[in-house]
Amino acid sequence: MIELLTDPQVWITLVTLSAIEIVLGIDNLVFISIAVSKLPYAQREKARKFGIAVACITRIALLLTLAWLAGLTSDLFSVFGQGISVRDLVLILGGAFLLVKGTMEMRDMIVGAGESEDVHSKPAASFMAVIAQIAVIDIVFSLDSVIAAVGMASHTSVMVAAILLAVAVMLLASKPLGEFIDRNPTIKMLALAFIVLVGAYLVADGFEVHIPKGYLYGAMGFSALVECLNLWAKRRAMRRVEAD
Repeated sequence: MIELLTDPQVWITLVTLSAIEIVLGIDNLVFISIAVSKLPYAQREKARKFGIAVACITRIALLLTLAWLAGLTSDLFSVFGQGISVRDLVLILGGAFLLVKGTMEMRDMIVGAGESEDVHSKPAASFMAVIAQIAVIDIVFSLDSVIAAVGMASHTSVMVAAILLAVAVMLLASKPLGEFIDRNPTIKMLALAFIVLVGAYLVADGFEVHIPKGYLYGAMGFSALVECLNLWAKRRAMRRVEAD
């Protein structure tokens, strides 16, 4: 544990994963709001917070399952002379999922496709039914960030810490955080680009093409720095316009 706390790469991984979890988790809040709207107004805030807490547990369970599968390294079959294990399948299929999901989300943002306001479910009959619905919604919409966590982090404790940190931030600052990302859609585009990058990394790793994680972190860090400079320049430009 002390070695983890003193390893700079662990802290970089934690910050990166937490940021991805937070940004991509904002979409979940839209569907959660729709689910709790089926309850009396007095119960909605309680259902929202309790539902996010339950969803956190299901997300960690999904994470631990995928991490366990990624630890199975015995070959199941061979492709062109290369052994493929359960771990390789998880990495390849998970990476392909990230590539497809990230690309489709980026396309929707570019063409301006609106987000659905229908969760395609029957009206909830009770408080617990809404909580269960929130848990299922979270599993579906957090699959990309969970797979990214498995691919980026070497320690399960770091992955779990990133999820807990992201959920804590969403509980405390979901409304202002959502408004910030709405005002700056390039933040979400950057997170989706990270997801595509991680997807390519996982597919390559699944086929035994190992890319040093330092390259991955370097590309992400540089992109995040450029985005921060863009937001800063945009803010200063708006202030100049308001001053004039």
